[in-house]
Amino acid sequence: MKSLLILRHAKSSWKNQYLADHERPLNKRGKRDAPRMGLLLRKEDIVPDLILTSSAERALTTAEAVADACGFGEEMRVERSFYHGSTSVFCEVLSQLPEECSSVLLVGHNPGLENFLEDLIGQWERLPTAALAYLSLPIRSWANFDEEIEGHLESLWLPRELPL
Repeated sequence: MKSLLILRHAKSSWKNQYLADHERPLNKRGKRDAPRMGLLLRKEDIVPDLILTSSAERALTTAEAVADACGFGEEMRVERSFYHGSTSVFCEVLSQLPEECSSVLLVGHNPGLENFLEDLIGQWERLPTAALAYLSLPIRSWANFDEEIEGHLESLWLPRELPL
């Protein structure tokens, strides 16, 4: 059995209206929430074997903060296709992962992540910024991951519901 963690990037800043969307940084709340989600992963003992992140600044910064806080010691993999990711994009990347990865964290954006999560579990769940979904998948090999997989939502954590 494999597990998948789906994390929407933390809250981004709109302070500089001239920045391209891809370059927007995290705001104060985002900088606070991202490491909190990493500490949650450590506390729950579900530190991923691999982190895949969108190339957008806010997603990269979120992924880095989570990685630092949870004790992830490997190199993250940046996936430019996750910026406007869809279920088919996520499935394509996941289906090519090495077998030794048991648990993978995917960091990206809405609406793609909400749609992907809905496709996996058969029900819509809201993913506000820095929300983290934890799914178990009924597969032994990532090569068997496709759009027909039915995952089980183990937990859904929202930063505002965590203790400070």
